[in-house]
Amino acid sequence: MVGQRFITLIDRHPWFDLTAVAASSRSAGKPYGEAVDGRWMIQEDIPSSAKELMVLSAENDIDKITDSVDFVFSAVDMKKEEIKALEEAYAKAECPVVSNNSAHRWTPDVPMLIPEVNPEHAGVIEYQRKRLGTKRGFITAKSNCSIQSYVPPFHPLHQRFGLSKALICTYQAISGAGKTFETWPEMVENVIPFIGGEEEKSNTEPHKIWGKVSDGVIVTAEAPAITTQCIRVAALDGHLGAAFMSFKDSSSKPDADEIIKIWRDYKGRPQELNLPSAPKQFMHYFEEENRPQTKLDCNIENGMAVSLGRLRPDTQYDYKFICLSHNTIRGAAGGAVLTAELLCAEGYIV
Repeated sequence: MVGQRFITLIDRHPWFDLTAVAASSRSAGKPYGEAVDGRWMIQEDIPSSAKELMVLSAENDIDKITDSVDFVFSAVDMKKEEIKALEEAYAKAECPVVSNNSAHRWTPDVPMLIPEVNPEHAGVIEYQRKRLGTKRGFITAKSNCSIQSYVPPFHPLHQRFGLSKALICTYQAISGAGKTFETWPEMVENVIPFIGGEEEKSNTEPHKIWGKVSDGVIVTAEAPAITTQCIRVAALDGHLGAAFMSFKDSSSKPDADEIIKIWRDYKGRPQELNLPSAPKQFMHYFEEENRPQTKLDCNIENGMAVSLGRLRPDTQYDYKFICLSHNTIRGAAGGAVLTAELLCAEGYIV
């Protein structure tokens, strides 16, 4: 589903043109429209620009692909070690890789970017290129979809005041599993209290995002302490979180009005650069007690904004709030497209 979302986003992009699509060898050699016939899951038509493109083999047509593109997006369904090898092969062929996969997220010199939060991590690319022996090629990874709703609101508070601990329960849509209600009827009126590997990613990936570049690698942060539970719910799109946070010094913590103002005023590098996919306002705060809602709010600013609400004091933590992001747009393909825009604007992709 993420690959299909890439297709729709690139089709209407002002900077990028879709010139090649690649998949497993079983789909190679077919027009893209034929390859996804009966398997198209996005709620809009297949773009005409993609329908007649001949699907190439991601593994066997590397030279052909890299000769025809400036960079690639990677969203493949393979074993982790196979993905790592494939993405390095493209990078070593001098083709930058913007990956939605988890395979390289913990490679020390691969930046794992949320463009509004840690754009400075792109600086590690020069060290990665030295390791790979490339002049142009590199890999950058997108962080997991589950953390997109709570890392952004935590970030300016952690930078300014310091957070000591956080707890988050995520309620995740079925499109995050590449499913619709038609393909996963068991999820209708259902909740599944487990998503394989998701809690481990949700606990640890924020620490790399808040880490520092040192001696050619990203050194992960140690704080705040984070614990999560990740639950699959009967929503098509939108990962919603119930977040709890405590500050290092509770005696000098900001009040609720100050926190809301910090969220509403926050701008990252994509907003400064006015990048095409960047939301004008990164974080939207709702005053209503029953917002944000997945059905009403996950598509705000074309699915690229983070929606927040219900900030209030807590008995065990300093504060608690609700957070929401679109999992296949901000949390996957859209976030990767914004990352590519940032890397182009900053001169890493030329």
